[in-house]
Amino acid sequence: MSGSCSDTTCVVMPVYNEELTVEAVLTAVRARFGGTVIIVDDGSTDRTSEIVAARHDVMLVSHGQNRGYGAALRSGFASALGLGAETIITMDCDGQHEPRHINEFCEELRRCGSDIVSGSRYLSGSGEAGVVPPDRREVNTRVTAVINEVTGWGLTDSFCGFKAYRVDALHRVAVDEPGYAMPLEFWARAWRAGLTVCEMPVERIYMDHDRSFGQDLDDPERRMAYYLQVWERALAGPAPSDREETGIIDG
Repeated sequence: MSGSCSDTTCVVMPVYNEELTVEAVLTAVRARFGGTVIIVDDGSTDRTSEIVAARHDVMLVSHGQNRGYGAALRSGFASALGLGAETIITMDCDGQHEPRHINEFCEELRRCGSDIVSGSRYLSGSGEAGVVPPDRREVNTRVTAVINEVTGWGLTDSFCGFKAYRVDALHRVAVDEPGYAMPLEFWARAWRAGLTVCEMPVERIYMDHDRSFGQDLDDPERRMAYYLQVWERALAGPAPSDREETGIIDG
């Protein structure tokens, strides 16, 4: 096992009903990364929690019921903070993120000097396996354009869950959106807090086109409206310093 991540790096992986992939993904992660891996089981109803609990090389955080993607990330961030993490890498556990990039994220965080390194599936160096569902690509493109118009960041992929964060930066961003639009709230709050972002290429891997967003969000226009509502609310709401929470990992 080799790599360039420090001992103060944690990998946080939210999971929900991933019994078909979780074992293989965690084994692949462990082949690349020797630090702390935190799995947040967001109320799975299959054997996901049982499979994770049987391993002795990861930390399991369990939600008694499904609370949402954003809520799972917040729980993972809080657990990493409690362990003294200085860097957090988030990735999915459905087989769509390549574990070999974990150490590359640590390297890129040092190289680019930003607060966040965000994976992009749409840079020139991004590989591809499978076909992106057209509605997901369109929604991503539209939302990314809205974000860039405000922030000037020049993002190419606003929804990739494969990211690296400096923990000290997360203290400056208050986020409470529990669902799939949490990244939109995060980007708005991060921009308002003056955080910096760079991107690095990761593979575009799609294996399950039938995955549901839930909450009536499988309809692309409803999903788009939900994302924009959260984005606009986060831009217009009180500044993070005025909120009861002091940061994404403090509340």
